[in-house]
Amino acid sequence: RPMLSHLSAAIPPLYILWIAMAQVAGQEDREKTTALKDLLSRIDLDELMKKDEPPFTFPKTLEEFEYAFNEYGQLRHIKTGKPFVFNAREDLHRWNQKRYEALGEIITQYVYELLEKKCNMTKAILPVDATEDEPTSFIYLSPDALSNPSKLLVLIQGSGVVRAGQWARRLIINQDLDSGTQIPFINRAMEEGYGVMVLNPNENYLEVEKPAKFSPLPSPTEPSDEPAEKRERKDDKEGKKKREFYEKYRNPQKETETERIPIRENGSSEEHVQYVWDHFVSKAAAKNVFIVAHSYGGLSFVELMNQREMQVKNRVCAVALTDSAHNIWLQETSKSTQDWMQQHCCNWVSSPEPLDTPLDPMLPDCPRVSAGTERHELTSWMSFTSIFRFFSEVLEAKEDEEAEETCNTVTTRSSSLKNKHQDL
Repeated sequence: RPMLSHLSAAIPPLYILWIAMAQVAGQEDREKTTALKDLLSRIDLDELMKKDEPPFTFPKTLEEFEYAFNEYGQLRHIKTGKPFVFNAREDLHRWNQKRYEALGEIITQYVYELLEKKCNMTKAILPVDATEDEPTSFIYLSPDALSNPSKLLVLIQGSGVVRAGQWARRLIINQDLDSGTQIPFINRAMEEGYGVMVLNPNENYLEVEKPAKFSPLPSPTEPSDEPAEKRERKDDKEGKKKREFYEKYRNPQKETETERIPIRENGSSEEHVQYVWDHFVSKAAAKNVFIVAHSYGGLSFVELMNQREMQVKNRVCAVALTDSAHNIWLQETSKSTQDWMQQHCCNWVSSPEPLDTPLDPMLPDCPRVSAGTERHELTSWMSFTSIFRFFSEVLEAKEDEEAEETCNTVTTRSSSLKNKHQDL
């Protein structure tokens, strides 16, 4: 019994000691957690992912990339014959993206070569009165684009990285040239007697490297009561910690900073389309102008109508839109323009319905039909045959109407002359 009393007397202090140790341990855990959170808050995860990233130096030609287009217009690896692989290096998304963009620039030049060598098209520099030291853009013209007396086809792409002659870079790289470029439209148009203009609505600026920035001298700090020697040691210690931290977590590879110099009167897709209309399309000899406009290109065309309504109505015979991004309400389109669009435009939109299936109109502007695909970037290619059929039908109807008017005019004139003869 004395032993039990001793034990019971000892238990409270032990219990208190255990609680105290637990509290100390808990406090240490909390301090560790706080320190970890503080560390994580200072780590830029994007920068951490860039650690040990290879340099952004990529091949300059398709051959150096070890890729080539085969007889079907598909991009394939020269050695393996396999399609392009985006994730060339695992866990290096930014590097893979930069590599993809570098290939895209090569594709852009490749398509320009095809336009010039295979389609026999030539560049026209914009602005037309550009000086030697200002940034310029260009469009492509077929040999008879300005002189063809009958038909002219104008091609307007969507927004983004695509340049003249392209509908979608992704399709060129991952599918084939036919689906991703405008070349099938150009060839078909030339075969059917059209002159052709290929617009370049995304070439809006010249990108130049920014001059290096010089860091300003540090501003004087408030005087401290600490001895100078102690303050210097403290600053050195903190500076060393910061350097170690950033050396560990920051990627020394920096992207070049650039600035954009806009191209005069072509600083946006809408400006570009209006400029080309004013300086090329309106001066072309063609009696009948036809337009194919994809995505944002449709918005740019509607904006052209807002600015040049009567000119467009007098010259344009038909417009094929493909998944157009226009909005007649947001763009404040007039009732007369909406009525004209109902009669002269057709919008092939992404849809699971079969090709050319009529769809409910979302706005009172132009008929909507299915492009036979749910992929936005494929709508132009999938509706290719339907678009040219649409153009042919519209032109045939117009020519029949003109022939009938001519016939009626001749009949009326003949009848009038007969009556005059009888009177005499």
